[in-house]
Amino acid sequence: MPLGDGSAVRLTVARYYTPSGRSIQKPYGDKADGYFNEFEKRFESGELYEADSIKVADSLKYKTKKGRIVYGGGGIIPDVFVPFEANHEEEATTMIMQSGLVDYFVFEQLDKNRLFFEKLDKEKLKKEIFNNSKYLDNFKNYVSQSGFLMNYKNENKILMYLYAEFVRQLFTEDDYYKIILQEDAMVKKVLSINK
Repeated sequence: MPLGDGSAVRLTVARYYTPSGRSIQKPYGDKADGYFNEFEKRFESGELYEADSIKVADSLKYKTKKGRIVYGGGGIIPDVFVPFEANHEEEATTMIMQSGLVDYFVFEQLDKNRLFFEKLDKEKLKKEIFNNSKYLDNFKNYVSQSGFLMNYKNENKILMYLYAEFVRQLFTEDDYYKIILQEDAMVKKVLSINK
């Protein structure tokens, strides 16, 4: 389906295969119930925390053109495993910080004093957020009033997300990702490998 901006949407009913012939499409045997609950199951089984917990079907072994053994029938297992953070409380905090809750909070903060914030460059904005406890205190109240429970042990991480969202709304989306991805475990791993 062509779209107005020159891009297109392609819908397929086929299965996805790699060049070596292995299917990376999970089967729909249970009418897709398991398919759509896959992440939750992997979370509960520990696959997201320990590489040894990842289940592979030995019967679906394939060799790539360069002779590497890979497995089919359930996605791609990465060559380098980067686990989720081990602390479940930390994950809940990250999920809340990546939700729309932060967007709304920052928008309201900006709306109260936009002229002040628009005068700040990114460095001065960072100092304002990190050195002034009112932003964290206001955010805690905002989260509480929204009905969420959150762990505030890692205040620097929370402040980093708040700062990044202020930057997104005052500057650009690219600037937001430059801040957020500095702490991303997968990005850090890739950068350490490519040195």
